[in-house]
Amino acid sequence: MAKDNLTAVLYGINDIRLEQRPIPVPKENQVLLAMDVVGICGSDVHYLVNGRIGPFVVEKPMVIGHEAAGTVVQCGKAVKHLKVGDKVAIEPGISCRMCSYCKSGSYHLCPTLTFCATPPDDGNLARYYVHDADFCHKLPSNMNLEEGALMEPLSVGVHACKRANVQIGSVCLVLGAGPIGLVTLLSAKGMGASKVIITDIVQHRLDLAKQLGADQTILIEKGMTDDQIVAKVKQLLGEEPTISFDCTGQEQCVRVAICATKSGGVVVLIGMGKFEMTIPLAGALIREVDIRGVFRYCNDYPTAIEMVKTGRVNVKPLVTHHFKIEETEAAFEMAKSGKGNPVKILIHANPNWTPSK
Repeated sequence: MAKDNLTAVLYGINDIRLEQRPIPVPKENQVLLAMDVVGICGSDVHYLVNGRIGPFVVEKPMVIGHEAAGTVVQCGKAVKHLKVGDKVAIEPGISCRMCSYCKSGSYHLCPTLTFCATPPDDGNLARYYVHDADFCHKLPSNMNLEEGALMEPLSVGVHACKRANVQIGSVCLVLGAGPIGLVTLLSAKGMGASKVIITDIVQHRLDLAKQLGADQTILIEKGMTDDQIVAKVKQLLGEEPTISFDCTGQEQCVRVAICATKSGGVVVLIGMGKFEMTIPLAGALIREVDIRGVFRYCNDYPTAIEMVKTGRVNVKPLVTHHFKIEETEAAFEMAKSGKGNPVKILIHANPNWTPSK
């Protein structure tokens, strides 16, 4: 049995360390995974820089990482749907399965939900990791583990599009072309949206969005007013969007989403911003614009995997940089600084991984 379980542990603000930890033993409903790929999420960087996100505070050393995929190396005795050698995408939130939310299908709202790398729960940036088997999704043969790790962010986009009821003919506005904005774009196009326009303050992100299928892009320049942005959206689309997604959490973007959306349309708020904002709520009410929130995902991994498996969605262009687990500190430094224009940074925990030529 291997003994190397190099693990990335966040000790506090700007203090991430690599250390050896015991290889965990799976319980009867769990699988032991040889971890392959873990993506860096904005929340991981936020914990590193600020030590907290809202009420979730890093008070003790916490293993980082939650966008992940690995290979099954041992199964608990009650696990029937997976076997040794299966490659899986890891859904990082585990619910109680017993409360009214879980039983009604909204397990992501479970009050006792545990989530990888959300204090006080450890994440999975390690050589080996155990996870409940029913939250491990087997990957089809035509998907690799890098794509598997990207099923976590893609599921956010899928969930948002399901909340908005995106369908053939939908006209969508996406505010923010970071990783979540880009997967929302991919999901909307994959579900049949006829037009998607996306905004950002950084041109290289918009260039990638165009590559991924955006019909129009808008570079938001400093000093642009809400009305100017709304007018630009309508001008480029030739009509008002029926659905708008805010993927930034910025107050101006929330206002623009509400003002730009066609009467009777839907605004979905994905980005986590200030607890309180000033928004044109009366304008939304008299035009019957629905405002819907999104919290991660729920029963969306199978959809995300199917979209990639069938070629409806290609997540590979999102990946811009690769690091070995031994280079974790450098990977997070790039994520913090933005140098090199990273979009999605992947860390490879498999000691046998070598960069593709």
